[in-house]
Amino acid sequence: MSFLSLRSFVFQPLVTTVFRTVSALGLSAALASPAWSAPFEDTIAQRTQACTACHGAQGRAAPDGYYPRLAGKPAAYLYNQLLHFREGRRHYGLMTQMVEPLTDAYLLEIAQYFADLKVPYPPPQASTASAALLEQGRQLVMNGDPARQVPACVQCHGMAMTGVLPQVPGLLGLPRDYVNAQLGAWKAGKRRAHAPDCMAHVAENLSLDDINAASTWLAAQAVPFNSAPALSAANLRTNVAVPACGHVSLPQPTGAFK
Repeated sequence: MSFLSLRSFVFQPLVTTVFRTVSALGLSAALASPAWSAPFEDTIAQRTQACTACHGAQGRAAPDGYYPRLAGKPAAYLYNQLLHFREGRRHYGLMTQMVEPLTDAYLLEIAQYFADLKVPYPPPQASTASAALLEQGRQLVMNGDPARQVPACVQCHGMAMTGVLPQVPGLLGLPRDYVNAQLGAWKAGKRRAHAPDCMAHVAENLSLDDINAASTWLAAQAVPFNSAPALSAANLRTNVAVPACGHVSLPQPTGAFK
């Protein structure tokens, strides 16, 4: 396939999706802005406007709390999520339409672009939750629940909860409703990952009260100044085994869009 044919193949579906998204959100006036009327530069930054239309400028997250932050998350994690949407393990129509025609290598380039963005996090919103609920959440995140074989979140996501390379995401800087919805989706079998699905195993042992408490406490925590993912997970002394997580090998990026 020639470069011009490839460009048409991978970009046209993104353009179509962006226009559908903007129209559906009632933001058609945004199309008249300089950012949308500028000449096409054929860079990954301009191509990912299809992503930032929902996920916010530079992937900082949308203000409504529904679309999560992309910037700074491990590239392998972001790549896996794009695969999950394309292959039906996660379900959201706009995401599926966007990634369906894209190659594995192109998905990795999108993931790597957002992983390399180092932009600050906003401060957490003040929590109105009770002290008891926040303490319940803190205990689950930091210590887990050995009686129910629930591992501490920090055993996989790092003591600073900023994620662990190569593919474990951070838990801080996310809206409570988003974390709550994702844990609930895993518990209900609506969100899945590559087998073995470690998060499905964890979520099935959590009650809805647990999920609410953990997501509430996490959303109330400030992101540390060094928000980069850790190089290794916490080596905690615990009698709770951490379930194995599935993953796929990363493709070789093409480097076509800089």
